[in-house]
Amino acid sequence: MKSLLRRRIGVPAVALAVAGAFSAVPAAQSAAAAPPAEFTPVTASYGASHGASVVKGRFLSYNDFHGAIDPPSGSGAVVNASGTSTPAGGVEYLATYLKKLRAEAKAADRETLTVGAGDLIGATPLVSAAFHDEPTIELMNTVGLQVSSVGNHEFDEGVDELIRIQRGGCHPVDGCQDGDGFKGAKFSYLAANTIDNKTGLPILPPVEIKLVKGVPVGFIGLTLEGTAGIVNPAGIKNVHFTNEVETANKWSNLLKLFGVKAQVLLLHQGGAQGSATPTPGVSDCAGFSGPVVDIVKGLNPEIGVVVSGHTHRFYSCKLPNKASGETVVTSAGSNGQLITDIDYSLDRRTGKFTEITAKNVIVENGVADGNGGWKKDASGVYLKNPDTVDAAAKKVADKYRTAVAPIANRLVGAVTGDITRTGNAAGESPLGDVIADAQLAYTKSSGAVVALMNPGGIRADLDADQSSGGEAYGQVTYGEAFTVQPFNNLVVTQTLTGAQLKNVLEQQFAGYSGQTSTKILQVSAGLTYTWSASAALGSRISNLSLNGTPIDPAADYLVTTNDFLANGGDGFGILAQGTGRVTAPGFDIDALTALLGTGTIPPGPADRITTIP
Repeated sequence: MKSLLRRRIGVPAVALAVAGAFSAVPAAQSAAAAPPAEFTPVTASYGASHGASVVKGRFLSYNDFHGAIDPPSGSGAVVNASGTSTPAGGVEYLATYLKKLRAEAKAADRETLTVGAGDLIGATPLVSAAFHDEPTIELMNTVGLQVSSVGNHEFDEGVDELIRIQRGGCHPVDGCQDGDGFKGAKFSYLAANTIDNKTGLPILPPVEIKLVKGVPVGFIGLTLEGTAGIVNPAGIKNVHFTNEVETANKWSNLLKLFGVKAQVLLLHQGGAQGSATPTPGVSDCAGFSGPVVDIVKGLNPEIGVVVSGHTHRFYSCKLPNKASGETVVTSAGSNGQLITDIDYSLDRRTGKFTEITAKNVIVENGVADGNGGWKKDASGVYLKNPDTVDAAAKKVADKYRTAVAPIANRLVGAVTGDITRTGNAAGESPLGDVIADAQLAYTKSSGAVVALMNPGGIRADLDADQSSGGEAYGQVTYGEAFTVQPFNNLVVTQTLTGAQLKNVLEQQFAGYSGQTSTKILQVSAGLTYTWSASAALGSRISNLSLNGTPIDPAADYLVTTNDFLANGGDGFGILAQGTGRVTAPGFDIDALTALLGTGTIPPGPADRITTIP
């Protein structure tokens, strides 16, 4: 396998957006239909249908897969429901549960469509990222995905790369690393609100229509309007993202004009419950909030189901729509640990949904001990259940696991204990400190005195007891470090004045200088400050010092960030005003592994940022 190279960002290709062609639903795959573990369903009724006019079907959906070919590890390994933590996830088990649910649907005379809501790729573990996420796409083909919206992470390597992922062909720099070519996604990516600036058209089809026993069902695919603020600006400079409600209704009206009155919105945007854990046994919307609420309020009533994502929360509930009715809204969490099972009925005469029932199903991957618990091996890893392993998916996954193992299992250092990315009251995390310190150490030879790290770029905790290659407690492999920082961002150092540095920190708060949400940057050792939530925007930062000396607004400081931030990503446009940019050799992951190799690293102190009311 070739060495890991930077994910090149090319010039976006021009693609004509067309409405999807009518296509019949393929026959369901057969499998033993053992009843899966599931949550309490939610049901919405839209009108009566009788006798021969009833058409029944099933949507199986998931979102935010993020290349989770292997079962998640550490604190993310389980799904908590009904007071029980169930080991879940892994593509061999996802494939099995999809087959089980399809077989169950077939037995109930329901045709099945398998759909997604974006972020299938991007922010992926090394087993997928090393091959530019081709393994994940090959596996999505294998498990039978048919249509998905794009998400923000589909743009991590730029628009041109997303087009390649859809259409196939070898990577323009690294070629076809696995030696057997790349045919692209067999499923359709929909991108109704990703608009090419030159043509004014979506870069990929906006909609797709499927026939369910002769009745058309339309799918509209959207990413969140705010995608531009959370991906590297260099990769999306020739596109823009339009409003979710306006775009969804525009294509909904066109579908209705063509007689498609049963519609599904695949939306990479979502919400969250009021508590961290949904009501036991029910993935409901208690105390629910988030952008998806207002989006659904503005949708046409023909959109009977919204399959959502982005927030990594799981839920199935009803939210009010434009016509004062109710729309079923679902999300399957993340990492392939859940599948949303959506049963529906159509009226053949009207072409409309008459009833929709949705519930989340856990993709179990452990071995029960017979006492309601789950077995672990001597290293604390859940035992895999051979009865729920799909052979076809395992064959594809194992090909890439074998290829990447020499890199993934290489020891790069050690930690004293778990280092978490969970922020304290001030928004600072122990792992954020470690990463910022790593980037500062990596660029000190260039004169850097401060490093800043975006919290959204830290994708996992660094767990001391995690074992991916049989390593001892505290030892860290390259694969584990890569899971923490999977973007292959460049590390850049540029000059900012003290006044600009303060303004960057002021820009952490929603509403200041174009920032859309509050994001607390992680800071390297020596930089300290206090922020006040009640102070006026633009005046929230105080006591800003470097090694105990107040920052001089007129002085110059060499500041290190990744290139995502330096290009204005995450809404930090002020960082793009820096001058004299110098790029370090290697990537952000190299900075982290270099620090880990200097000794046994403890968690960061998380005491550099303080907050007051």
